[in-house]
Amino acid sequence: MAKILVIVLFCLGLWGILASRSLVRKIIGLSLLNSSVVVLFVLSGRLDGNRAPILSIGIEGVMVDPLPQALMLTAIVVGLSVTAVALILAVKIYRTCGSLDIEEIEDSIHESAH
Repeated sequence: MAKILVIVLFCLGLWGILASRSLVRKIIGLSLLNSSVVVLFVLSGRLDGNRAPILSIGIEGVMVDPLPQALMLTAIVVGLSVTAVALILAVKIYRTCGSLDIEEIEDSIHESAH
């Protein structure tokens, strides 16, 4: 079930980036792609075991790998920062060009260049 979630999130994010003309939808698609990668790595760390990596005496079993989870905390922070900067740039573009549509922004750039 979780693998399906990763595939759906990835496909939605990729579709949002490729098919949309709005910058905000592209940013949301980028965020969905980031989320799918984070979920994929957390799931890959779970493949080794099913117990939390807490040291305790007398409890046996295979623990999950904590390294992917620790790395994904960093990926979440970086993804959030990229999303915030992208949204700030989108606001700046909207104030400059008056639109968030890619084609209108390109037309505005070409008009100002001539």
